[in-house]
Amino acid sequence: MFSKKHFYFYILAGILVLLYSSTIAYGASEQFKGKIYNTGILKPVDSKTKLKVGMKAPDFTLPSVSGEKVSLSKFLGKKNVVISFVPAAWTPVCSDQWPGYNIAKSLFEKNAAVLIGITVDNIPTLFAWTKEMGELWFPVLSDFYPHGLVAKKYGVLRSSGTAERALFVIDKKGIIRYIDVHDINSRPGLETLVKELEKLEK
Repeated sequence: MFSKKHFYFYILAGILVLLYSSTIAYGASEQFKGKIYNTGILKPVDSKTKLKVGMKAPDFTLPSVSGEKVSLSKFLGKKNVVISFVPAAWTPVCSDQWPGYNIAKSLFEKNAAVLIGITVDNIPTLFAWTKEMGELWFPVLSDFYPHGLVAKKYGVLRSSGTAERALFVIDKKGIIRYIDVHDINSRPGLETLVKELEKLEK
């Protein structure tokens, strides 16, 4: 039986999911229109990952915008991890997707999860872009050099040299529990991601 505390939490979670899904409530790219590069409609998926649910997630260490290096292995035994690959800075969907996770921070925390954002852009580009978007609560990592090495490890490096729009949910043991190599032209649904995270804590 749910306590009153749990009831209110799930009401809040539902509201956050609706806000995330709403282009009216949340369209960060509109805040700096004119600075965003219009990519047009791209091939939805341009790579095929060999990774599957149940496999060990490849480890990596990448530099972050904050100056520190972040390794996937540092979260082993401590946190579930969501890796969010996005194609490129200063593009429309990416500039909406990551700020949208700000309003969902409590949903990650509730499920003992951290979020890691990765693109193939260099640090100066990511620094300028994330400053323009506003503060993000999660680390933003650069897979610039060797170019796209981590994206390639995960099988999500496109022929254009950018990453797919992809999510990998990894449990505390370092095992991949969910993969979504998404249509690059649209945001992955937050509700599905939250459901996958909730499975890990049951």
